[in-house]
Amino acid sequence: MREYDSAGIRNIAVLGHGSSGKTSLVDALCFAAGSGKRHGAVRDGTALTDHLPEEIERGYSISLGCAYAEWMESKINFIDTPGSLDFQGDTIAGLAAADGALCVISAASGVEVGTERAFRAAMAKQDPVLFAVSMMDKEHADFDRIYQQIKQRLTSKVIPVEVPCGEGPAFRGVINLFTQRAYMYTSGTKGEYVEQEIPAECMERFTRYRQELIEAISATDDALLERYLEGQEIDRDDAIHGMKDAMARLDLFPLFCVSSESMIGVRALLTELVQLMPNAWEMEEIHALTGAEGHNTVQLHAKDDGPFAALVFKTLAEPHVGDVSYFRVLSGKVVNGQEVFNATRDGTEKLGHLAVPCGRERQEVNVLHAGDIGCVTKLRNTHTNDTLSTREHPIRLPAITFPDSVVHFAVRATARGEEDKLQQGLHRLHDEDPTLTVHYNPETHETIVGGMGERHLDVAMAVLKRKFGVQAELAKPRIAYRETITAKSEGQGRHKKQSGGRGQFGDCWIRMSPMPRGEGYLFDDRIVGGVIPSKYTPAVDRGVQEAAARGVLAGFPLVDYRVELYDGSTHSVDSNEMSFKMAGILAFKTVAPKCRPVILEPLDLLEVSVPDAWLGDVLGDLSSRRGHILGTSAEDGRTTVRAVVPQAELHLYATQLFSLSHGDAQVTRRFNGYEQVPHDAAQKVISEHARDLEAAEA
Repeated sequence: MREYDSAGIRNIAVLGHGSSGKTSLVDALCFAAGSGKRHGAVRDGTALTDHLPEEIERGYSISLGCAYAEWMESKINFIDTPGSLDFQGDTIAGLAAADGALCVISAASGVEVGTERAFRAAMAKQDPVLFAVSMMDKEHADFDRIYQQIKQRLTSKVIPVEVPCGEGPAFRGVINLFTQRAYMYTSGTKGEYVEQEIPAECMERFTRYRQELIEAISATDDALLERYLEGQEIDRDDAIHGMKDAMARLDLFPLFCVSSESMIGVRALLTELVQLMPNAWEMEEIHALTGAEGHNTVQLHAKDDGPFAALVFKTLAEPHVGDVSYFRVLSGKVVNGQEVFNATRDGTEKLGHLAVPCGRERQEVNVLHAGDIGCVTKLRNTHTNDTLSTREHPIRLPAITFPDSVVHFAVRATARGEEDKLQQGLHRLHDEDPTLTVHYNPETHETIVGGMGERHLDVAMAVLKRKFGVQAELAKPRIAYRETITAKSEGQGRHKKQSGGRGQFGDCWIRMSPMPRGEGYLFDDRIVGGVIPSKYTPAVDRGVQEAAARGVLAGFPLVDYRVELYDGSTHSVDSNEMSFKMAGILAFKTVAPKCRPVILEPLDLLEVSVPDAWLGDVLGDLSSRRGHILGTSAEDGRTTVRAVVPQAELHLYATQLFSLSHGDAQVTRRFNGYEQVPHDAAQKVISEHARDLEAAEA
């Protein structure tokens, strides 16, 4: 492979709904260009960028995949992203490494939820987007219907640049509205075609869409508009140049049609990607932090003589190889074997075996220029979102913002003694996929794993077993309930024990009262006259806290209460710290049940963004979960609902929300404090705890 500078490199994220044909299209594009050695298929497990065992077994993309195509003296880096919302973290990472997006839409299924989310993500990044209607040779394919759906659901600025000759099984070629020629495909294996005049049966469609295209391009440029109004012909080169400029401003979004299986339209799409998509040199400067403390900013441009800076956007652990780090060079160039500086973690790394990825294959190269995408193995301490630069010019690039986990499970190793392996494996998986989160809950004594959906976590457990040899099981996480008191009371704790020789004696009187929510615990020593020596009062405090940790009603820790130690007695021989600690425990057990104890449950603050069509269903579901609606705000056909909901009612809520909204709602949640559990729910919690104790004792 030849070397390419930034002007000859295009980085394109391939987006779309699951099963829309993204992976098949990338495979076909690379096969047509010659970088793919065979024409693979997802159903056969031979697609270029779906090479993980879990992807082959399930038949859909799980992780982003990188490949490249050399075409028209340019190198196109494709970043094939998963279509499932469960793996949207890799879609966001792919967009972060790209300069433009190829949004793929099935000719039969049309615009779906994943299409809308992918398009919104590209728009948030201000990337130019090119649409491709895939599977035009399948039954029920309908180009005009898809075009109207895109206009209605995604953007009114979409405009066809190619139209099909025939649809479904009759699809045999494409008409390019720029060249005004038809490209009819032969039976060759790489999408060979014959250029000819537009068939008579396609002339009406061509005329209509050609007029629409020229009007749309002219409307975005004053000079072209003046020529159009004067009746002058706008030639192919001017039209392409106008389209590219309009795409960069997000004023137009071109639409193409292809069939990856029969290779129809694939070569034409490669040509248009080179002509219309921006190269790395044309992209805007990136603002990064520089200096040891990162207080200064620097503007980076994709040029070889700039300071070297590269962002690691993906890490993939491979058995027998180690971690493979995928990175995008934003500035400067890097050579094979060069020592670089990880500014994020303040360490040096050596880039041995520098390579460019193409599916599972990696081709070693001597140099990577500004704007290119590469990978390297066995870095010591470099992870996703780290910046590689040089020690002379340390730079930290803006980090990729990944979404928060929305589904949580408790996880444990099925085999005894593999807990350490489980923790190591889970943290390695987090390095691969930052949307997979892991933390230990000290209150419930569980390891909690979070993800973007149930399928996300199921796949993670399969990868955990294959890569790290740990079999793990998921379970509903326990809720970290707490207890508190709502009334004041007082009483005595007296510990006396004689067993021959020196005995034990401790006697204390305490008064317990509630504290405001969130205030914690306060111990107040009110002893006067030395009835309890001061050296023993800390022991009473420890005894009370030890008893409070085991709760009153259901074994949950007691919080937000005050204890006054106001009286007691001592023995000159038998009293000691242990005796007064036991007295504190007994005093708590005497007094706390008389203080009207209640159970507290943790609450989360939810923000749910939902299309207005499903708002009623979502509000009803939140109410059924004992949710308290704080307010709503509407914008552009969507409503954001803010609600406080008990954590006990939120297990798998994201799955239910997906079902209620047909996949078109989004939720974020964060901890919002504790509140008293209603009586009926509290009785249920107490009963469940009693059953758990019986099961544990059995």
